[in-house]
Amino acid sequence: KMAEKQEEPSNAQNGEPDNAEEGEGKKKKVKREDLPPFEIVTGERLPAIFFKFQFRNVEYSSGRNKTFLCYVVETQGKEPVTNRGYLEDEHAAAHAEMAFFNTILPTCQPGARHDVTWYVSSSPCVTCAQRICEALRKDKGLRLTIMVGRLFMWEEPEMQAALRSMKEAGCKLRIMKPQDFEYVWKNFVEQEEGEEAKSFVPWEDIQENFLYYEEKLAEIL
Repeated sequence: KMAEKQEEPSNAQNGEPDNAEEGEGKKKKVKREDLPPFEIVTGERLPAIFFKFQFRNVEYSSGRNKTFLCYVVETQGKEPVTNRGYLEDEHAAAHAEMAFFNTILPTCQPGARHDVTWYVSSSPCVTCAQRICEALRKDKGLRLTIMVGRLFMWEEPEMQAALRSMKEAGCKLRIMKPQDFEYVWKNFVEQEEGEEAKSFVPWEDIQENFLYYEEKLAEIL
């Protein structure tokens, strides 16, 4: 329930415009309560409004309590194959990182080498970090690079330990640069129908925040 409460202050936090009518908001709230506790949204491209809010690399991520994970899986089998898409966790019970290992990776050629790159709105929680370490130790053909927009609860000692354990397990952790946000915009964000692809417009403090998080990550690792 806590996670849902935090999401309520503004419709924009759920990727809905702030001026949605109140009645609409009430309807949506009821619908959200009715959702099963374990729901993952998958697709090829995410709505632009979600990207602009959820991926923004702000220091304080108020209301941003979902994880958006865009993935590229390059399978080096008999015939090299590239899969891409995105996952979004709807409720606190199911995390996008877990869903990737449970639903996406098993559909790629078993036994082949997989070079996986994730572009995530924020770094994994402690539990997901443990799952990532397990997956990397178990599957020697798996290479994982995680590009993160923000560091999640990085001041917490257990979170810092989890980030270090991921590095030790062979995971490459990077903070998303402005060019990485642009890559996600071009490859994973829906463009409005009938419009030419809009170019990526960086937000004001994008470079500054990238440098801030890069420094923090370097100190932790």
